[in-house]
Amino acid sequence: MTPTDVNADVKTVKANKPITVYGIKQKLKKIIFWYAFISLVIGLGFAILYPLLKLIPTVFNNMEDLGNPDVIWVPIEFSTVSFQAAIRLVFGNGMPIIQSILYAALVAAIQIFVCALAGYALGRVEFWGRSIILFLVILTFVVPPQSLLISQYLNFKDFDIFGIFTMLTGDSLDLINKPITLFLLAIFGFGVKQSMFVFMFTQFFKGLPKELEEASLIDGSGFYRTYFNICLPNAIPSIMTVGILSFVWNYGDTYYTGFFHPDGPYLSIKLAQTFASSNVDNIIYAIQTWYSLPGANVFAFDAVKQAAAFIYLLPLLIIYFAVQKKIVQNFEQSGIVG
Repeated sequence: MTPTDVNADVKTVKANKPITVYGIKQKLKKIIFWYAFISLVIGLGFAILYPLLKLIPTVFNNMEDLGNPDVIWVPIEFSTVSFQAAIRLVFGNGMPIIQSILYAALVAAIQIFVCALAGYALGRVEFWGRSIILFLVILTFVVPPQSLLISQYLNFKDFDIFGIFTMLTGDSLDLINKPITLFLLAIFGFGVKQSMFVFMFTQFFKGLPKELEEASLIDGSGFYRTYFNICLPNAIPSIMTVGILSFVWNYGDTYYTGFFHPDGPYLSIKLAQTFASSNVDNIIYAIQTWYSLPGANVFAFDAVKQAAAFIYLLPLLIIYFAVQKKIVQNFEQSGIVG
């Protein structure tokens, strides 16, 4: 019997195989599950992308056509006036966005350094009270930051270290509305979501093989050399995850910046102040005057506000598209799902 005959017999057996009720049910289940999954993905994708899709025809529309019921998805006349007005009102020469990026990057670097060191100590070092400290770290994440605001504000309002400043200068320091306050919060572990970052590093370092540290100690490395040369380089997945999350959350933070440095050059604060409801008439008048658009109305205000939000989000979108694959992989290795 040739191979061709064998294949023909196999196909004949498969074709003559009786179709059972169980087989029909299994096929129906697969079909229903597949269509339900595809519908869920399409629905979630549309829900996520709809605000962005709705944003594009608004910000690229002619100011005087905004509010026209005949213009829904495709503008009659394309215009970039909304972006020009947003840049003129908020971004200026580009320094505010650069300052906000530098601030978020610097705070992210501080949080990575502090949280990695704390996470290594909690994850790898045996000492009395470690479980209590870890419990307090988790408690700090669970407790709303508003409950700590008054004590933090008073401490920074009359900042002193063991009475040293009062002894030397005769008075304590007032650090409210100064940029150093935000960096001190990150250094002392009370920055944006910082307790969560400590927990992430703790979970990661707990999963490292003990053989790495043992081999390093045999080679003559001390505690700190082992940490910086062996353990920290292996924590790149957690470092990337914490760095991205810290940058995003600090870049868009309005809580800590609003209370401790409200006059700072942060875009999140500047956007909220510029596009407050009390400035609607002023911005509409500015658009009418700057661009000779007497027909600009409240819809023009919304278009400029959305254009400013789009520019504000550009750094975050660039970061997301650059590292979207890495961050998904790193989440699995950082201990979040474990």
